[in-house]
Amino acid sequence: MTQLDVEAIRRQVRALDFVRGTSAEVAMWRDDDADSRANLAIEGLALEPDEDALFDMLRDEAVPPPLATQIVLKLLGHPDADPMLAVG
Repeated sequence: MTQLDVEAIRRQVRALDFVRGTSAEVAMWRDDDADSRANLAIEGLALEPDEDALFDMLRDEAVPPPLATQIVLKLLGHPDADPMLAVG
């Protein structure tokens, strides 16, 4: 990923119409993220600071994992990204 403007992405995420996760779900997602980040670091693939900030923001905004994945795909310009997703 190139340098991310996390606050601009946050504004775009807040404008999306989606069902936010509950506090319990977000806590579980944070734990899962922590495990994933630890595994990446062990493999020498630690996230860059702006990437860390992006994932933290997605959890702060209670974005469910399937939508978070779509947001990341869109930011990467991946062919499987939803072209109608208003992010990026």
